[in-house]
Amino acid sequence: MKARLKNELLQAHAWQERKTVVFMSDFGSSDGAVSAMHGVANAVSNHLRLSDLTHEIPQFNIWEASYRLMQAMTYWAAGTVFVCVVDPGVGSDRKSVVALTASGHLVVTPDNGTLTHIAEHVGILEVREISEGANRLAGSQRSYTFHGRDVYAYTGARLAASLVDFEQVGPPHSKPVKLKLEKGRLEGDTLVGAIDILDTRYGSLWTNISDEFLEEMGIPFGSMLRVTISKDERIVYGYPVKLCRGFTDVGKGEPLIYVNSLLNLGLALNQGSFASEYGIGTGEGWKITFSVVS
Repeated sequence: MKARLKNELLQAHAWQERKTVVFMSDFGSSDGAVSAMHGVANAVSNHLRLSDLTHEIPQFNIWEASYRLMQAMTYWAAGTVFVCVVDPGVGSDRKSVVALTASGHLVVTPDNGTLTHIAEHVGILEVREISEGANRLAGSQRSYTFHGRDVYAYTGARLAASLVDFEQVGPPHSKPVKLKLEKGRLEGDTLVGAIDILDTRYGSLWTNISDEFLEEMGIPFGSMLRVTISKDERIVYGYPVKLCRGFTDVGKGEPLIYVNSLLNLGLALNQGSFASEYGIGTGEGWKITFSVVS
């Protein structure tokens, strides 16, 4: 089934429509690193559309890179190539890969867990290890610490420009690295899940627990739910919180549960930062539960 879908996607695009490269990294914008990657892609083909998802991923934060990639990817047309560079292991023996997703996108990235959320929520049909000897910027062989420029931007641009096929970048890679992900689920009368990400600007918590569970449990807006948040089994928050349609359903500075733009449960302070107020983080080891207050 996967093989058939993969062949259909590859043949459908050929990749005739694939002319866009979207970059994401933890480089920031205060130096020339991002511009250098754009420059490499432009030199491969000046007919490509080059765009940026974000370059403000917190340094070395593979979890956030994985989530932000999944969050934005499917809004782009099938055939778009994503170059994701959050690479604390650059220069080591970690692999470089290209993934073909079930949505018809390609992701060029280090094999360090950045494909975790895509694998869980979108699906991955096949992963190829990049043969770096054949797929890197000419003259860059002596550089070991900027694969974003020398390998990923170069390979991503060549894929987007149809100068190399997916299957030509290297051999199949059967076991890409995955981060530990706490799946959103219903256990008895308790909703269990992970804090997928922080709403960066406002400090709200975004979980991976679908709002569909509320309907399944018959929980209306206005209900009080006990929220328990733990990090590696140590409880850091445990109080009843109101389920609200909007932020103004509670007073300024008060906590609320709401449904976010991805139709998952979120936790916030009205006009405040829940994450900062209670020292809450995101990623592996963070767990959140919601249960009805009797």
